[in-house]
Amino acid sequence: MSVIVIEFVTLDGIVSDPDGSAETPTGGWAFRHGPETVAGDKFRLGRTLDDGVMLLGRTTWQLFSRIWPGRDDPFAARMNAAPKLVASRTLTDTSAWGNSRVMDGGLVDVVNGEKRDVIVTGSTSVVHALMAEDLVDEYRLLTFPTILGTGERLFPADKSPTDLECLSAERSGGAVLTRYRRTRG
Repeated sequence: MSVIVIEFVTLDGIVSDPDGSAETPTGGWAFRHGPETVAGDKFRLGRTLDDGVMLLGRTTWQLFSRIWPGRDDPFAARMNAAPKLVASRTLTDTSAWGNSRVMDGGLVDVVNGEKRDVIVTGSTSVVHALMAEDLVDEYRLLTFPTILGTGERLFPADKSPTDLECLSAERSGGAVLTRYRRTRG
């Protein structure tokens, strides 16, 4: 089992409001680079999505549950078919997006008990909680040539130093997809 974090991120490390749905002054930065940059399986999830489980925070799940069920392309079919765990203390109804359920138990216990690969999409608070427990095995980052200067960062300033190994880097439309694996010493 691996924990894989996938994120849209700016060149200066900001992950907040890439699509503009939060209506922040700097939101929507990812979609200014054209649809080819964000469409399809840009994070190369493939079989990992078929065999793993998605883990989403409430806000990301609510956003995705309004977007993905209405799509019918091959990648959307994979997203819609994947089992989805929602980390939330307030959400009770997950019927809006098939194969979703609220996690039963604490985040760390659920992740540690999972036998499948866990794919965390967006969901910065979930990612930060997993980072704090040293549970993230891989980062797949789609980095956009945008500098915002403000917003929530993927890697908080108070995070302990972490060494990563670069697995790959490739251009994806106007962005660059990088894959990093945690080195364990």
